[in-house]
Amino acid sequence: MAIRLFNTNALRIAFTLVLFISPLCHTKGNTPEQNYILKCSGCHDLDGSGSVQGGIPPLPGYLGAFVNDADGRLYLMHVPGIVASGLDDQQIAQLMNFLNQKWGDAQQGAPFTEAEVKQLRAIPMTDVVKLRRQIVQRFLREGIATGDYPWP
Repeated sequence: MAIRLFNTNALRIAFTLVLFISPLCHTKGNTPEQNYILKCSGCHDLDGSGSVQGGIPPLPGYLGAFVNDADGRLYLMHVPGIVASGLDDQQIAQLMNFLNQKWGDAQQGAPFTEAEVKQLRAIPMTDVVKLRRQIVQRFLREGIATGDYPWP
């Protein structure tokens, strides 16, 4: 005689809930810091240092220049990590404001808003590297440091 150790219907329901609810918990409930760790630190590292060899720019000491510049803000909304992050406009705004507080210059420039992020992301971008080069050339003429990066 077989002994039933669990209710198979209850197990199916529990399994289904885990499958469908779990992904929602991993994105919507994250803090901006958690989103940085999950979505950005794989390339920029936990300390924001990036990788010259990998073509990943450092954030500390350099992010503020891009946040405080209209073209820089456009560029930031089109970097591969933001484009492919799966975050919504509000989460991206919160993430960028967190990063600016941590490694930028929060005293200058306006915080990102959900509406601004939506507007900037809607602008077509065919060559983000070209845009970065144009911004960096202007920054260098203005004496603004941009960090060690192989694609200036």
